[in-house]
Amino acid sequence: MINVFLLLGSNLGDRNVFLHKAIACIEQDIAPVVDRSAVYETQSWGKTNQPDYLNQVIMLQTNLTAQQVLAKILHIETVLGRSREEKWGSRTIDIDILFYGDEIINQPNLIVPHPQLHNRRFTLEPLGVLAPGLIHPVLNKTILELKSDLKDDLIVKKL
Repeated sequence: MINVFLLLGSNLGDRNVFLHKAIACIEQDIAPVVDRSAVYETQSWGKTNQPDYLNQVIMLQTNLTAQQVLAKILHIETVLGRSREEKWGSRTIDIDILFYGDEIINQPNLIVPHPQLHNRRFTLEPLGVLAPGLIHPVLNKTILELKSDLKDDLIVKKL
């Protein structure tokens, strides 16, 4: 079984409901959630004039390949009303693969570890609670070390 860390985010509609629905779909289609962070409210990153997000990190254990996990989360996003009209645009749900075990994947449609996770407080805050000692296989730093190096000063508030 491979430990997979996913980041969930929503900034449209009933954000909490979308997080819960996404987790239910993930548990039905991919694997049970083994651990989850608290939910955090975060300022929009990348396109800062968007509504605030609710974010949460979850951990699964699965035998599915990374590409299979990606296909299933893209389907879940579509089912939950995600539309991809603009980069960093608002969305009902966003599901990112942060880590797929300690694998390094660099394919046209999938880069793991997530290429921006070390730059984003909204990712490192919840991930740092779940897996503070997890080592980023590219940067060779723990999540806590990445958090201490962070330049991102957007507000991330635990709910």
